Amino acid sequence: MSCQRFLFCLLLPAFSGESVAADSPAIPRAIPLYVAKVVPEIESARISAPNLRQDLLGLPLSATVSSHDFLESAMARTVKDAAMHAPNTIFTEFSARKLSSPRFRGIGSSAMNPGVTTCIDGVPQFNANSSSLELLDIEQIDFVRSPLGALYGRNTVGGLINITSRRPSLSSFSGEFQTTFGSYNLYDFRGSVTTPLIQDQLGFSFAGGHTERDGFTTSTFTGNDIDNRSANFGKAQFLWTPGDEIEVRLIIAGESANDGDYALNDLAALRHQPRQDGSDFVGFTSRDVLMPSLLVTYHADDFDFTSTTGYVGWETIDSTDFDRLPFPLATRFNRERMTTWTQEFRFANPATKPLTLGPEATLRWQAGIFLFSADYEQHVTTSLNPPLSLAPSQALNQAQITDLGIGSYVQGTLTLRDRIDITTGLRLDYENKDADLLNTSSPAPGPSNRVNANRSFSQVTPQTAISYRLRPDLMAYFSMAGGYKAGGFNSIGPSMYGEERSWNYEIGLKGRALDNKAGFGLAAFHTDWRDIQLNQSPGINQFFISNSGGATSQGLELNLDYKINYLISIFGSAGWQDTKFLSNASNGGIPISGRQLPLTPDYTTSFGCIVEIPVTSRLNLYARADIQTIGSFNYDAQNTAAQDAYTLANFQLGIRGGLWHAEAFVNNAFGTNYIPVAISHPGLSPSSFIGESGTPTTIGLRAGIRF
Repeated sequence: MSCQRFLFCLLLPAFSGESVAADSPAIPRAIPLYVAKVVPEIESARISAPNLRQDLLGLPLSATVSSHDFLESAMARTVKDAAMHAPNTIFTEFSARKLSSPRFRGIGSSAMNPGVTTCIDGVPQFNANSSSLELLDIEQIDFVRSPLGALYGRNTVGGLINITSRRPSLSSFSGEFQTTFGSYNLYDFRGSVTTPLIQDQLGFSFAGGHTERDGFTTSTFTGNDIDNRSANFGKAQFLWTPGDEIEVRLIIAGESANDGDYALNDLAALRHQPRQDGSDFVGFTSRDVLMPSLLVTYHADDFDFTSTTGYVGWETIDSTDFDRLPFPLATRFNRERMTTWTQEFRFANPATKPLTLGPEATLRWQAGIFLFSADYEQHVTTSLNPPLSLAPSQALNQAQITDLGIGSYVQGTLTLRDRIDITTGLRLDYENKDADLLNTSSPAPGPSNRVNANRSFSQVTPQTAISYRLRPDLMAYFSMAGGYKAGGFNSIGPSMYGEERSWNYEIGLKGRALDNKAGFGLAAFHTDWRDIQLNQSPGINQFFISNSGGATSQGLELNLDYKINYLISIFGSAGWQDTKFLSNASNGGIPISGRQLPLTPDYTTSFGCIVEIPVTSRLNLYARADIQTIGSFNYDAQNTAAQDAYTLANFQLGIRGGLWHAEAFVNNAFGTNYIPVAISHPGLSPSSFIGESGTPTTIGLRAGIRF
C-alpha cells in the first residue's frame, strides 16, 4: 500500500452502517500485507433485544448496534460513550453518574419517568438512576430509535437501549485483564475470567474492576477539585444447559460509586472560565446498585418459551450547595432508593421454524405477559441559613410511591413470497400507583402539606409495519407505532401528572452495496405528542414533571459503513431533526408555542476510521479516530439559553501482539469547551442558569492481555 493511499484512508470522511460495530468483525490480530488487497464483506448485525431478536436488515426500524469488539476498540466505558455513532441521540449527564438521561429524536424526560427505557439483560430500568453503569463484560448494545410500546410498553416512547452481557463459556477457560492510566490521576483496571464447571453443561464467569480519577472542576473557595470519581463494579454469571431444550442463566451485577459534588456554576461564568465552581460548600454523591436476574429458555418443537425474572435495587445519596453562592445560604441533602421486581413470560415460534400458512406464506409470532412491582422512596432536607438575624430553618420533602402493573402483548409478522413482511402488534398495560407525599418545614410557617393518593393508568398501544425486499440485501419499509409514558406523582409541586402519548410514522431504506462491502440505512420520521411531560422549575434547583401540551418532531437519519479491506474500516452517521411545541403548549404557565424542545440538537454527525497495519506475522500497529459533532440546542423549553454546536474528537494509536495490546489515547483532542447541561437558577445567578462544563482534554495509556 502506498504512503499516499494510507494517508488518504486515514483522512477520508467516514460513515457508519445500521450496525456500527456488529457489521465490523473483530480487528485482525496478525495479517500478512498481501491480505490488504482482498476486500471483505461486512457481517450481518443482529438485534440482541429478546423481543426483537432478528437480523437488523429485516426489521422495519432504525437502530445502531455496537458489538463487544467495537466497544473495546473505542474504549467505551459508559452507555454514552457507546452511543457516539447513533444519529439523533444525546445523553444529558451531570458529573454525578447517577444522573444520565438518554434522548432519541428529542424524546426524553426526567429520571423518574424516562422516555427511552434501558434494558439490561432483558430487565427494564424504570428509573434513570440505575440505567448507566460501567460497561463490564458486555456482548452488545442496541440503540433502537423507534417507539416500542407494542412490545415493551411504558417508557419506550422514544425507543430502547438494550445491553446484553457476554455468555460464560461451556467449553474452555479464558480471561482478560487491562489497566488504564491517564491525566487527572485516572486509574482503571478491570478483568474477567470464564470457565466450564461441568464440560458443555455448566459455565461460570466473573468480571470486576475499579476506576478512579481526580475532578475536572476546581472550587475557587477551597482551591480543591470537587467532582472526583471512584467506583467498584462486578458481575458474576452461571450458565446451565442440561440438554438441548433447556437453558438457565443467572446474572448478578453490582456497582458502588462515590462521586464528588455537582460541578455547577453560573452559565456565563463557565463560558468565560470553564471548570470553575464558586460555591462555599463542597458536597458529594454516592450510588449503590444491585441487579440479579434469572433467564430461563425452553425450546419445544412448536414454540420457544422464555422466562425473565429481574430485581433492581439501588440507593443514591447526595449532599450539595443549594444556592451555589460563595457564602452560606442553603444546602440540600437528598436520599433516594428504589426496588423493582419484574417478571416476563414470552412464547414465540422457534427461531428457525415460522408457522407455514401456505406455499408462499409464513407467520412469525410472539406473545407474552409482563408483571412488575416497584417501591420508591425519597427524603430531601433543605437547610436554610439566611443572613442577618433571621433564624435558620429546614424544608422537608418526603415521598413514598408504590407501583403495581401488568401488561400483555401479541405480535405477528406475515411473510409473503419471501419479499413482503406485514407486521402487526398490540399491547395492553394496566398499573396502579399509591403515593404518600409530605412537604413541611421547621420551624413551621404554616400547616404541612400531605397528600395520600391513588391513581390507575391503562393504555392500549398498537403498531403496524410493512416492508418489501427489493432484493435479498435491500429492504424498504413503512411503520406506524404508538408510544406512551405512564403518569405518576411528584414529591414537590403539583402532586400528579398524566400520561404522555405519541404516534410515530417512519419510512426507511436499508441494505448493502458494493458487493456487500458497504452497509447503509436511511430513515425519515415524524412524531406527534399529546400531553408531553416536561420538567418544570418552581424554584431554585427544584423540579417536577408536568404535562405541557402537544409537540412534534421530524427528521432524517443516515448510517453508512464501508470496509475498504481487512485493514481499514470507515463508519459514521448523520441525523437532522426539527422539533417544536404546538399552540396549546405551556411551561410553568408561560406559552411556548413554536419553541424547540429542550436538550435536542438540530443535527448530529459522527465520523470514524480504524486502520491496522501488519508489522510482522504476529505484530500489528493500529490507529483509530472518532469525531462527533453535536448541533446547537436549547437548555429549557422557553429557549432562553442555548449551547452552540461543538465537535469532540478522540484518537488512539497502539500496537497489538497475539495476546496483548498497548496504546496511547487522547480524548477531546481539540480542547473543545462546551456546556452540555444547564438548569434554571433564577434570582441567584447572573445569567439565571447554572451548568456544568464538558469533559476537558484527557490523555493516557492503556494495556491489556488475554489468556
